[in-house]
Amino acid sequence: MKRLCIVLLTGLPLLASCSTPDIQSYRDNTPKLDLYQFFSGHTQAWGMFRDRNGKLIKRFSVDINSHRDGDALILDEHFLYADGTRQQRSWRLVPKGDGKWHGTAADVIGEAEGEVAGNALHWRYSLRLPVDGREWAVDFDDWMFLQDNYTMLNSAHMSKFGFGLGEVSLFFRKE
Repeated sequence: MKRLCIVLLTGLPLLASCSTPDIQSYRDNTPKLDLYQFFSGHTQAWGMFRDRNGKLIKRFSVDINSHRDGDALILDEHFLYADGTRQQRSWRLVPKGDGKWHGTAADVIGEAEGEVAGNALHWRYSLRLPVDGREWAVDFDDWMFLQDNYTMLNSAHMSKFGFGLGEVSLFFRKE
């Protein structure tokens, strides 16, 4: 019993460190994020992936063309990696009310779930990610923060089986 108590007590700080902020803590932040407005037309982004030790693994740029299809927001993303490889992803984002959004894409497993409050968007989803000729199911905990009407910052923590793999950082610029 004593060992169990020690394990539980030493594990609590680890569990607490895995929690994320409540999206509603950003509800009063401005400017207010309107996904339709920010992603209307053309947006550019630049980003990188760093592994869990902070080592830069990949750099990339993204051209995003967006339009509405009824209530849905379609984001057509074209990635160009520093090594010359290319990738394409098309998101279909659908509002569900009260700031909640659901998203789908061909390489997303199931449905992404997100919520907007104030200047922030918090997304959670699993993605089939090609790695060295294989495909991994990777979980994303994705936070986006609108800085002004033309600029948004994104930080996404990647994990598998609850273990951190690294972080994707993006800088979006609306034209």
